[in-house]
Amino acid sequence: MSVVFRHALARLRGQIYGWGLTFAVLGWITTWAYDSIMSEQAQWQKLVNQLPLEMWAFFGEIAKLFTPGGYLDVGLYSFGVVILCFFSVVAASGMLATDEESGRLDLIQAHPVSRTALFAGRYLALTVATVVILAMTWAGLAIGTAGSTFPVSLPTLVLPQIVMFAQLMLFAGLALWLSMVLPSRTLAASAASLLLVASYAVTSLAREIKALKGIARLSPLSYYQSGYAIDGVKLGWLVPLLLAATLFAVAAWWAYQRRDLRVSGEGNWRLPALRLKR
Repeated sequence: MSVVFRHALARLRGQIYGWGLTFAVLGWITTWAYDSIMSEQAQWQKLVNQLPLEMWAFFGEIAKLFTPGGYLDVGLYSFGVVILCFFSVVAASGMLATDEESGRLDLIQAHPVSRTALFAGRYLALTVATVVILAMTWAGLAIGTAGSTFPVSLPTLVLPQIVMFAQLMLFAGLALWLSMVLPSRTLAASAASLLLVASYAVTSLAREIKALKGIARLSPLSYYQSGYAIDGVKLGWLVPLLLAATLFAVAAWWAYQRRDLRVSGEGNWRLPALRLKR
């Protein structure tokens, strides 16, 4: 399993550098620009008041921009979680399905390595890659605080990374499970991405449209604290999200154990009713 883990982590190295450095820069800009934004608070407040709140719905709770948690929410975490979730979806949906569709997975499994060891090693590598990207994001935030008066300690800035981790692993688990039950990696990634975008849209619009609040309760992003996690992590939200992510991963492992591997190419639905009789 250790060999599988190291190899899978090496394959994710480019994505770790790309996503990690991008969010490190975004984190640095967010905290570094704090003093500049606060010094022009009147102008920003005037702009906020001039535009309808519905227009700001997708940028976090703009009305709380001038609080530390609201500033982090609007400046980075409200949209950052959606962008990073696309990394989770793409990486998780291709964790096994990419090799299967290219015809490599059956050759890998021909070696003396169990399906459980292969699955666990690659899933652990995905988890570590996610943690490293979030750590690089925190590092960017920390560097930015050195040049500003941002009123949040460095240990406290870890808390938003924790709540973001739960969301990333939830959508990663969903995409991984879908890649095991749908006929192709492309379809699995598309379905998971569609659910992600729908969740973000419903959660964002529900802030201003009361009719959507009931539907928004079904959205995982409704239980995402964003930058407000600096005021304390809500374990009543965090634990169920992590549990759901774990259940999706276990369901994906169970499906992988019991399915026939394709030799190459995308699969098909294999519905007997749709097969043409000879």
